[in-house]
Amino acid sequence: MSSQAMNGQSNPTTIAFFPLASRRDLVRRSAIELDRLNGYAATDFWKTTCRRLGNELLELGCPEDEMRAEIMDFQAAVQV
Repeated sequence: MSSQAMNGQSNPTTIAFFPLASRRDLVRRSAIELDRLNGYAATDFWKTTCRRLGNELLELGCPEDEMRAEIMDFQAAVQV
């Protein structure tokens, strides 16, 4: 066991991201807005929302492959 683990310290470079699909308010708001919009407006809202969330994760240091998986899970949660 490392001395950091023995002292109760974690690796300061490890970041855990709260899953987007589990953010119920975000999922609910997005679903309501998508239901309200039609055509281009719905597509634009959806692309903008997903890109914004993806960029937020990347800025927080989330690896790109993990970010993509988070966005896919979020999309599935909203569209259920």
